[in-house]
Formats: sequence, structure tokens, C-alpha cells
Amino acid sequence: MVYGISILFIILNTVLLTKEIYWSLIIPAALLFFILYFISLDKILLIIVFLTPLAINIRNFDSGFSVSLPTEPLLAGVVLIYIIRLFYFSTIDFKVLKHPITIIILLSLLWMSFTSLTSELPFVSFKYLIARLWFVIPFYFLGIHLFKDYKNIKRFSWAYVIPLLGVIFYTLFNHAIRGFSEEAGHWVMNPFYNDHTAYGTILAFFIPIFIGFTFNSNYSRTYKLFAFFITSILFIALFFSFSRAAWISLVVSFGVYIIIILKIKFRWIFLSIAVIIGLFLSFQNQILDSLERNKQDSSQNFIEHIQSISNISSDASNLERINRWQSAIRMFKEKPILGWGPGTYQFFYASYQRSKEKTIISTNAGDMGNAHSEYIGPLAEMGVLGSLFMILLVIFSIRTGLKVYRRSKNKEVKLISLATMLGLITYFVHGLLNNFLDSDKASVPFWGFIAIIVTLDLYYTNKKPEANTTDD
Repeated sequence: MVYGISILFIILNTVLLTKEIYWSLIIPAALLFFILYFISLDKILLIIVFLTPLAINIRNFDSGFSVSLPTEPLLAGVVLIYIIRLFYFSTIDFKVLKHPITIIILLSLLWMSFTSLTSELPFVSFKYLIARLWFVIPFYFLGIHLFKDYKNIKRFSWAYVIPLLGVIFYTLFNHAIRGFSEEAGHWVMNPFYNDHTAYGTILAFFIPIFIGFTFNSNYSRTYKLFAFFITSILFIALFFSFSRAAWISLVVSFGVYIIIILKIKFRWIFLSIAVIIGLFLSFQNQILDSLERNKQDSSQNFIEHIQSISNISSDASNLERINRWQSAIRMFKEKPILGWGPGTYQFFYASYQRSKEKTIISTNAGDMGNAHSEYIGPLAEMGVLGSLFMILLVIFSIRTGLKVYRRSKNKEVKLISLATMLGLITYFVHGLLNNFLDSDKASVPFWGFIAIIVTLDLYYTNKKPEANTTDD
């Protein structure tokens, strides 16, 4: 029978190729994917991770349709198979369900569902909810199952970064032929990443984990040298991304690392933060006056570009963020409990702009995207609970990462938990200034890293990983 099917396929392919019809060539790959969905979802997940940096977003502005190919259709298939498996086999690990992070995620999804029902644009909100589900289900819930095999924790990061290197070289080449100008640095990563902020986010995200691989004494010299090479490439790419938010996020992550290594008590940190906030409130007029005197705009010069971070008087990027935040806060004040509906900010913020806050990149139509914050955006779209659940996710992810780092008796588990947590911190900090969790580029590593933290907490805190001294 196998021989018969093979012969028929060869004959069909030959006939179609003579007629210049080439779609039949993808049948074997499609059949392989179909089989893997039923026998090995783990491999499908890693394939999706590998394809994510190379995925291209296809958007129709007239209809509002947008899809990232090929990852989002593949993720939709994973969600479908997962639901079928739950229905027929009830394969639920109650240890996972009882974890605080899982509870926060489930409550946030439940609240997102409810606010989609009360949304001003229910169709938009339910589409947003579905998109969130096909990131959370594969890379958090199935991700925990994936990472029970300890080797998959390393495979996950390598699977994302190896194709990312191709994107980096493509970006650096395009940037180089344009003289590494700051202006070109905003878009030379297209079509793989929408702009330099999304690109910089991911570069900063993976730097801590590859530094961890570089200094892991359990790995061979060759493995560590290769990890060091990739870390160097990531740093170079981050420098030329001109993403100030990504630079800040990495500096904060390094600061947290110093605090952890020096074992500084968190009560002193909270006290310091309280003092800083108190001083700001006491001298806010003088501080704002000083900031408004800063006229340094974004620049190709590194020092000047750093100085532009605090420019709130003329830097269009900084001022536009403030415009979006102010609009979101006004929207929140009007609907503080239920919000306007998940994913709806971009359709309503126009009328909440103030003429004195608009910039040269603002539009009267208010069609320039989201609220530029993972914390303020949900406030406008899902009310106070929408923002609260995101803040709780941040707190418990860091808390869980620290718990694993402090309690684990295994050096590699300690190192991986620390590096993963620091990677997440780069995104948590970046989330103050941008929000990318509606895209596969950021959501895949974000939910995957949270799943790694939970997996280490549940299964490896007091257990030695199998074959943890081998390279993979």
C-alpha cells in the first residue's frame, strides 16, 4: 500500500509540474506536520519557536485583518489539538493549576473574556482574546509539559536565537549600506520585526539567558564559546537597534542581578524606592523644569541618544508616549471598572487626545496603534483589574524565580532560573514604555520563559535535572 501511494504521488507530482503547478511539493511537509500534531506536539512547539523570528506579518488595513505567517495558523492548530486532548483524555496536572502564576493567568483570561462581552467593539475584543489564547495555551500550559524534559529549556532558547541570528545579519547588512544612521535603524529589520523597539526588546530578552549559558560550568568549552559568540552578536545588534527602552531594560536587569548577588534585603530596596518617589514628589516642579530644558533629540551619537531619553520637551517619540498614556488614563477615568474592551484602545483614543499634547507623529484619526504600555493599556481596555492582573503576573514571576534560585540545590537550575528571570525583567521594564504581547515575536518567548520558571519551581527545585552535565 505504501509503495502504491508513493507511485501515485510521483505520477501526480510529475503531471502537475509539467503544467507548472507547484503546490503539490508541499504535500509531504504538510503531511509530516499533520502527523506531528497528533504524535509529538513538543516538536511542533519547537518548530514554531524556530519559525517565529522569521515570521512575516500580513496586514490588510481596509479590513483590519492581520496574521503572522506561518506561526499563527500553526498555533491555532496547537490550540485545537490541545482542546481535543483535554476533552477526550482530561490530561490536567492539578499541581500546575494550583500554582499562583497559573491562577493569575486564568483569572486574567476570565476577566478578559468578561470585558470582551461588555466591550464597545465585541468582535475586536474576542479576536484579541483568541489571539491571547493561542499564545498562552501553547507556550504556558503546553510549555510546562515541554519543559518537564529539562533539555527542552535550552532547546527553546536556541530554537529562537539561531534564526534570530539570520535576522540580525540581515538587519546589520541593511543598516551598514545606509551608514548605520539612526533614522534607518528604525526600520531596517523589516519585514521580520515591525520596528526597532520590537527588535530591541527581543535582543535584550535573550542576552541574560545566553550570558548564563556562557558561564555555566557544566557545559563544554566549545558550547560556552559558541554561547559567548552569540551573546556578543546580541550585544552588537542591541547597540545598533537604537532602542533606548531596550538599553534601559538591560541596565535594570543587570542592576537586579547585582542586588541578588550582593544579597541586599528587599526591604532596603523598597525603602530606597519610597525615598526616591518622595523626593520626586517634593521636587517635581524643579525636576520637570530641568527635564523640559533638555532639547537633545534622538541621535546617531550614542551619548546624545542616551541624553534624549529624558527629553520631554522636543523628542517626538517620548512626547508621543506621554500623549498615548494621557489618552489611556482619560479613557480609564470614563470606564474605570470594565474598560472599553480588550484590543479597542486604538479605535477610541483619538478623541481623548489634547491638542497641546499632540506631536508631529500624532494623527487626528488616532490610528497609530496601542497605548505603549503593558500596564496602562489594560487599564483603559479592561479597567483596574486588567492592569492589576498584569502587575500581579510581574510580581509572582519574579518571586517564583527568586524562590527557585534561593532554594535549589542544583547549580544549573539556580543559574537557569536566575537568567530566565532576568530575561523576563527586561520585558517587564520594557513594558513600561511599549507593549508587544499581541505579537508572536514577543509572546512566544514571554510565555515560554514564564512556563520555564513555573516548571523549575514545580519539578526541579529539589531535584537534579536528568543529564544536566551534557550539552545539547
